[in-house]
Amino acid sequence: MNQTGNENSLVLLRELGQSIWLDGIDRQQLMGGTLEHLIEVDGLAGLSINPATFEKAIAQDSYYQAAIDKEAGAGSSAHEVYERLIVEDARLAADRFQPLYRQTEGREGLVSLEISPLLAHDTEATVKEASRLWQAVERPNAMIAVPGTKAGLPAIEQLISEGINVNVTLLFSVGRYLEMAHAYRAGLEKRLARGQSINRVASVASFFLGRIDLKVDQLLDEIARESDSRRADIARGLRGKAALASAGFAYERFEEFYGQPRWEQLAEREGRKQRLLWTSTSTKDPFYSDTKYVDSLIGLETINAMPMATLEAYREHGQPDIRIWTAVHEASNIMHQLAELKIDLRIVDENLEEEGIAQFIEPYNQLLAALQQRWN
Repeated sequence: MNQTGNENSLVLLRELGQSIWLDGIDRQQLMGGTLEHLIEVDGLAGLSINPATFEKAIAQDSYYQAAIDKEAGAGSSAHEVYERLIVEDARLAADRFQPLYRQTEGREGLVSLEISPLLAHDTEATVKEASRLWQAVERPNAMIAVPGTKAGLPAIEQLISEGINVNVTLLFSVGRYLEMAHAYRAGLEKRLARGQSINRVASVASFFLGRIDLKVDQLLDEIARESDSRRADIARGLRGKAALASAGFAYERFEEFYGQPRWEQLAEREGRKQRLLWTSTSTKDPFYSDTKYVDSLIGLETINAMPMATLEAYREHGQPDIRIWTAVHEASNIMHQLAELKIDLRIVDENLEEEGIAQFIEPYNQLLAALQQRWN
């Protein structure tokens, strides 16, 4: 039970200034009232749909079978079927969130869906695909997820300038996050220069936390096994801290970036900050608390996207309180100690970005194969 007794910890997070998103959903939850219940009772404020979570939904949810059979009978390809299914899910979810979207004047109630991960290094194709998906969903509270690669930078700037909501995904480094913040700001400035409004353009920057710790903890474990007692003790003491340090640094830069005079000019025209979204928040190490990446990073103007299991765990025994500044204050020392152990987070982050794209492509291909098998 949470420290406040019978109060719902998820609702308390909202009162502390953090929005809660659900990472993944299936057609049964969309049609059976689950999403409405989460919105009304838990204060759910958004949703992300990606190939990995959608592949699991297709495999487990019989609600999709009739739609798949219909498409198969029409001679559609696996990719066409996938897109129609995910677009329909995005529309259903966006419609469920419409009252919240209107009530909050577009700040909450957003539904994010991914472009094909095969396009992560192709700027032109990313813009084309994101624009096409945006038009297909045809909901103002939709959001198109674009990988935060180098090729994604100009794509994100262009999409924002066209008024398309963007979720910048696969962020691991603070440096890349700042590049994306600049691209977002530049996109808004382009809209204003054309005399277009910016008050309903939304963007989030998604940090994948659990993957950072998984990678760095492996390096720390190697050091602990092979080093003298002092280095081994330092390595063991740093386990599970790299992701929180990265998030702390990112939040500090977020505060600095949106305190600049150049941003104030956009804020006066009702420009909205590109909020930081913590994702990959299920713990990968059984020794860590199942609410580690929620409790440790509660802060104003942030979002936490949780899989259902983490959301249910937090509802039951979360400990809501503002803690983001602890991560901010400890970040520098943690990074210094990692550097002492010769762990270069820039290299780690680059590897994670490439692995992250591969990990999106794998379930995407598995999903297409699973769809093909459903009508063979």
